[in-house]
Amino acid sequence: MYNILICDDEKDILSALEIYLTAEGHRIFKASNGREAVSLVSKEDIHLILLDIMMPEMDGLSAMAKIREFSNVPIILLTAKSEDSDKVLGLNIGADDYITKPFNPLEVQARVRSQLRRYLQLGSGTVQPSTLSIGGIELDDNAKTVSVDGENVNLTPKEYDILRFLMQNAGTVFSPDEIYRRVWEEAPLNAAGAIAVHIRHIREKIEINPAEPRYLKVVWGKGYKMEAKQ
Repeated sequence: MYNILICDDEKDILSALEIYLTAEGHRIFKASNGREAVSLVSKEDIHLILLDIMMPEMDGLSAMAKIREFSNVPIILLTAKSEDSDKVLGLNIGADDYITKPFNPLEVQARVRSQLRRYLQLGSGTVQPSTLSIGGIELDDNAKTVSVDGENVNLTPKEYDILRFLMQNAGTVFSPDEIYRRVWEEAPLNAAGAIAVHIRHIREKIEINPAEPRYLKVVWGKGYKMEAKQ
């Protein structure tokens, strides 16, 4: 059971969403404006938010900006078809997904399950620090930059995602299939070759001697890991 906050100024929508999600076994918190939502997230252990855009007192986008100052909880925006520009803005400033009104109950349940699964697998249900440091490697997840001994390195988006995942879980060995599943968020298919290529490219960019890596190690027969300490 997970704690889900529903924020909408329309009582009928709050009631309908509560019915859909309690049927999945979740505990529901409700708010009727953005200010109430921010307050609840700061006080309760919320795992996901369904957040309407157009609300009195504080709109959904403003509330989301406030929430993102202290939480990376998944946020699904509730939008009208006429709010396309707001959807794009919302995704740019921190929303994870959106659902267009009127909604299909099965779609709501599926999107909630997907976001909860992603959040709990990649983030372990906790707020990850925005800056990760191991030895001379520093990854700034807000700026999406990586530096080694003070020098910026250019990673492709997937190389960055793999490095971030391994740094977040430093010391843990992951198989190629598990890395693929966690980073691509889909079932692995011939993952070993693809991951090996990405790992080689990352090593070429972060290691002094890629043939004798200091940071990104292979554990033969098991997978890859980022050394926890240097």
